Amino acid sequence: MAGVTPPPVRVLVVDDDALVRAGLTMMLDGAPGIAVVGEAADGDQVSAAADAHAPDVVLMDLRMPRVDGITATRRLRARPRPPEVIVLTTFDTDENILHALRAGASGFLLKDTPPARIAEAVRQVAAGEPILSPRVTRRLMDRVAVQAGAYGRAKATLAALSPRERDVVAAIGQGRSNAETAAALDLTLATVKTHVSHILTKLDLDNRTQLALLAHDAGLG
Repeated sequence: MAGVTPPPVRVLVVDDDALVRAGLTMMLDGAPGIAVVGEAADGDQVSAAADAHAPDVVLMDLRMPRVDGITATRRLRARPRPPEVIVLTTFDTDENILHALRAGASGFLLKDTPPARIAEAVRQVAAGEPILSPRVTRRLMDRVAVQAGAYGRAKATLAALSPRERDVVAAIGQGRSNAETAAALDLTLATVKTHVSHILTKLDLDNRTQLALLAHDAGLG
């Protein structure tokens, strides 16, 4: 109905630092369209807090003493009609970013994000729009570019091999021993050993570990 103000976005703040929780609560409670309905000091308190307060969005710290934010996010997102999760942390490693997104987080922000931007992110995520801080977006783009470059280089390197040699490389990338490779490819053990030796020479590699990494980069692992 026209003129009816929508209910505020209900937010649960999860952080083991009481000062951080207090600061976020004060900042968000003063933002239009947002109401902080609860707090939790550790990941093991999140489920009970979600039951008690029915938040729309959870601001989730990553590093907490008993249950980390990734685990807590995964548990939350497995619930029926789960709240959205924004990870808010000082740790922006590639692993943390990817693990958080795979656990079901809809946003990843750094704690030095300006308060107005955090409030806007809460509104966006509540409306179904995922959000990443610009620095996090840049890191993910760089990671994709590096992986794409490694893939292209590995594929070009393996192009020097025969089809059977590439089969052997794929088996090594999958962690198969020489005997297992021989059985899988219907070759003798001696033939596999000869192939491996020739492949290492052709590609100017020192050992099977380097070959396995190359197979992984080429998508064969």
